[in-house]
Amino acid sequence: MDFQVVILAGGFSSNLTPLISKEVPKALLPVANRPVLSYVLDLLESSNLNDLIVVVEGEDAALKVGGWISSACVDRLHVEVAAVAENVGTAGALRAIAHHLTAKDILIVSGDIVSDISPGAVAATHRRHDAVVTAMLCAEPVSGTSESGGAGGKDKTKKPACYDIIGLDSSKQFLLYIATGAEIKKDTRLKKSILCASGKMEIRSDLMDSHIYAFKRSVLQKVLDENPTFRCLKQDVLPYLVRTQLRSDVFSDEKAVEENGNGLGKNNTQNNDVVLSQILSNASLPTFHQVYEPGLDSRKTHKCCVYIADESKYCVRLNSIQAFMDVNRDSQEGLKYGKGSRTRKASPLRMLLYDDDVVERR
Repeated sequence: MDFQVVILAGGFSSNLTPLISKEVPKALLPVANRPVLSYVLDLLESSNLNDLIVVVEGEDAALKVGGWISSACVDRLHVEVAAVAENVGTAGALRAIAHHLTAKDILIVSGDIVSDISPGAVAATHRRHDAVVTAMLCAEPVSGTSESGGAGGKDKTKKPACYDIIGLDSSKQFLLYIATGAEIKKDTRLKKSILCASGKMEIRSDLMDSHIYAFKRSVLQKVLDENPTFRCLKQDVLPYLVRTQLRSDVFSDEKAVEENGNGLGKNNTQNNDVVLSQILSNASLPTFHQVYEPGLDSRKTHKCCVYIADESKYCVRLNSIQAFMDVNRDSQEGLKYGKGSRTRKASPLRMLLYDDDVVERR
């Protein structure tokens, strides 16, 4: 496939103290008596992705991870371990190893994932759509137990984990909107241009960004170079690419569209709607990025795609002590990948937004 694979393995993560110590970096945390990194390596190997760069924060952590890899993966995989400074964030880690990245496309995988979802499917989706980024989404897991205040003890029902707000087109192939972290607590604002382009948008809160991404290398490096303050792929780079996928020059005057609501005139608005709808509806065509209007120069766009895993699949990130307990409990209970996976039972938010501002709840 000509993908370079980068595993972001972290270092001595403070949010997992006291599980992590100077002797046990995050990548070597045991899950069912195996380092969590071994699950990631097995997953990649099953997709025939064998040429890997493992990025570790801190030289001490890198030495320990490299020592384990050299003994566990001999003759199986070609793995290069790269040490970067601590606390640089996922975007900073990729900046630091930019000189190692030479392939057309880069597959980036978090090093703390236990999953049975094929990264190869993400790579194939990315290539099929010629996207600048493809994010893997899966069913939102639940985390921990909620304790009732009564004398009866603990309520064993699960509480949903922190969620993302995801906006998808009608084909569920294109990522039109994403809000994460602190953004969720703010009012949601959508550009009219993206609604005009897609016709309608489905807003969902039952999907999790699983931290497996495919990027077009040239675009990723340009974004990182031009935005030195970006620290996080999920919170900075991905939302930026989603926001800018339909450039302002697609409209003759996007500011006027936003201020006036209906654009510069009925004919112009209708023409723009037709052109932008063609952009998303003709995603499989090689001319997707070059959209022509009669009498005008070509308009430049880029595509942000998603691969949505089947709900029966299993995917958990070891990014908290509770998640560490959950995935080890799953293994002890004998839950197999794809069976008995922890999915949220509460009714998720699901809305359809149309370009005429009609909203339908499901």
